[in-house]
Amino acid sequence: MKQNARILVVDDEQDLLEILKFNLETEGYEVVTAPSAEDALQLDIASFDLLLLDVMMGGMSGFAMARQLKDNPATSQVPIIFLTARDTENDTVTGFNLGADDYISKPFSLREVMVRVRAVLRRTARENGEEEAKTLSYQGIVMNLDRKTVSVDGEDIPFTKTEFELLHLLLDERGRVFSRQELIERIWPKDVLVLDRTVDVNITRLRKKIGRFAKCIVTRLGFGYYFDA
Repeated sequence: MKQNARILVVDDEQDLLEILKFNLETEGYEVVTAPSAEDALQLDIASFDLLLLDVMMGGMSGFAMARQLKDNPATSQVPIIFLTARDTENDTVTGFNLGADDYISKPFSLREVMVRVRAVLRRTARENGEEEAKTLSYQGIVMNLDRKTVSVDGEDIPFTKTEFELLHLLLDERGRVFSRQELIERIWPKDVLVLDRTVDVNITRLRKKIGRFAKCIVTRLGFGYYFDA
């Protein structure tokens, strides 16, 4: 999945455009916005890796724009996630029949949007035969997945294998809450007895190593841990 993927956001709500642009750019994506379908169609749609498209807009609707894009061989493969207040079954079916890759109903949480975006980009990258990204990053945190190294604000920080795998999982699936048992199953060898306390200790060490980003690893009492972007 390309961390610097190009994303086009089309919505007639200016405040929402700005919020989505800011949060997507924080994730490392290159973001272009358009306040209408007509404005968006003036752009080189084929150059984008993903389109976030509102359904209900003044003028051309998101459905009409999607239909036009899917009918054009140059843009038919661009993934589309519909953003809409229309969440009836018929509207959802219409969206997917038009070739939508996902459908998010308003109001939505930004965390949900980010998770859906990553999922669609990851899936389309696999379908296109692209190699997985060699790095995984969030603001000043950069993980080199080949060299198994981590830098924080430009400084290389030594990580144990367990700490590296923990950060990799939490960062790669930002916003998802992992229980201690899930982390044990995903990170530690099957033949090793690991207590919940061991997970807590490693999370504490991980927080110390990522410095100012420690607050991003959140404890959800009764549930587990997640990386809050």
